[in-house]
Amino acid sequence: MSHPHPELSAPAPLPKGGLRITPLGGLGEVGRNMTSFEYEGRLLLVDCGVLFPEDHHPGVDLILPDFDSIRDRLDAVEALVLTHGHEDHIGATPYLLRERQDIPLVGSELTLALLGSKLREHRLKETVHHVVAAGDTISFGPFELEFVAVNHSIPDALAVAIRTGAGLVLHTGDFKMDQLPLDGRITDLNAFARLGDEGVDLFMTDSTNAEVPGFTTTEKSIGPVLDSVFHSARDQRIIVACFASHIHRVQQVLDAAVSHGRKVAYVGRSMVRNMAIARDLGYLNVPKGVIVEAKELADLPPHKQVLISTGSQGEPLSALSRIAQRNHNFVHIEEGDTVVLASSLIPGNENAVYRVINGLSRWGANVVHKGNALVHVSGHASAGELLYCYNIVKPKNVLPIHGEIRHMRANADLARATGVENVVLAEDGVVVDLVDGKAEIAGKVDCGYVFVDGTSVGDITESSLKDRRILGEEGFISVIVVVDTQTGKVVTGPEIHARGFAEDDTTFDAIKAPITDALNKALADGVDDTYQLQQTVRRVIGRWVGTKLRRRPMIVPVVIEA
Repeated sequence: MSHPHPELSAPAPLPKGGLRITPLGGLGEVGRNMTSFEYEGRLLLVDCGVLFPEDHHPGVDLILPDFDSIRDRLDAVEALVLTHGHEDHIGATPYLLRERQDIPLVGSELTLALLGSKLREHRLKETVHHVVAAGDTISFGPFELEFVAVNHSIPDALAVAIRTGAGLVLHTGDFKMDQLPLDGRITDLNAFARLGDEGVDLFMTDSTNAEVPGFTTTEKSIGPVLDSVFHSARDQRIIVACFASHIHRVQQVLDAAVSHGRKVAYVGRSMVRNMAIARDLGYLNVPKGVIVEAKELADLPPHKQVLISTGSQGEPLSALSRIAQRNHNFVHIEEGDTVVLASSLIPGNENAVYRVINGLSRWGANVVHKGNALVHVSGHASAGELLYCYNIVKPKNVLPIHGEIRHMRANADLARATGVENVVLAEDGVVVDLVDGKAEIAGKVDCGYVFVDGTSVGDITESSLKDRRILGEEGFISVIVVVDTQTGKVVTGPEIHARGFAEDDTTFDAIKAPITDALNKALADGVDDTYQLQQTVRRVIGRWVGTKLRRRPMIVPVVIEA
């Protein structure tokens, strides 16, 4: 089995007739999925998603794939294929289109509709769309694409088979094999088998649930559980939080609300927008008179109310977080309300989610979540489904995608268990070449995190984030001193201001004399460069704070010449 290697060098030129695969995001994390395929000097991109920040990314709004390795070759991009409409697969598209707006966008009807509303928000209007459906074949330059129906936790998801002179690649996107899907659209295993008979040279498979044994529970199993929750809360209001793109889950809540005689309101801008799109395109069946405005819902008795909200991941500015903090404009949590968190727990979001659960519980809400009821099932294939796929596709080479390192390793083990001899484990930026039917690691390109902070994209670095973490966790100290380099003496100060300490500024009086002594000594030794004098101040106060207060704050010394 091939392994990624941190000391890999830049790849050599692609051998003639070879296909180069470069993951730009999504291999090593759950999110920001994006892969570049290169053949005969032309590029095809599959997915362009975002990763949501965690606690150690203070102030960051979104994390994008790194476009650097393709930035000077955007004119060679034939198309961007989007496998489905989740943010971690489409969310970064507007940022890519800012750099070349006419890249053809290829995806299913729902996927492109959800993306379209996002592009309008970014004021990107002159874009090129190609709507495709399962079974369609379309070519862009040297890439022939065939689309295959797969089911996932959003309707209209597609796998894509990519044919070039180098061979056939089958990219699953996010998928599972639900045999009783709500919309009746099953993963097309017949097409997988047919492609397997044709000969799949490289199988790129979703790894997210590779560690989970057996088969993923069907979506239909949630219906009775929701019905039971509605029955138990028959005298109280119900609030359901889920992803703004989880159309199947919203459909189940709507069905339960109708059967229990309740009205429903959406809370959260993205929820309102996405459900309107899904209804208009026929992916969401909304019985007449069920949906009302959230403000109208408040006029109904509690047992007639259902709110469907965003914020199932504990996002600080989401509707549910504001409800939990009792600072939402018109939704006020009351004793006895039932809140259902109908979504998975994305790794890294645990603390934020439990903070919201605790906030809701504090006000007397009954919180139902995946930990205490079957109110969510995964959208990804478990180990049993992956084994099944490997056996019917019979690929020559496998490249696990979509997941953290542990997920991809587990997926690799499954592939090898079914007899696949060549499994390549790669990470973001690791280049894999498919040449003469064999996939091998060919090198590595720079591929870091690109942070979106307000309106700035890519300006925030790991160093900036480290500074923010220090500010947030360890505090901040500024020291201002005026020196006279002619006399070699401290004239004024040191004046010390601290933030983020329980102690007040008088605590730092004890270190003022040592700072003055150290500066006077440095000046006496002929040091007159203000930068060196500032470093002297930093060393003295840093050592003192570390010893006395057990802290490592950010220290900003300012030495001014009189």
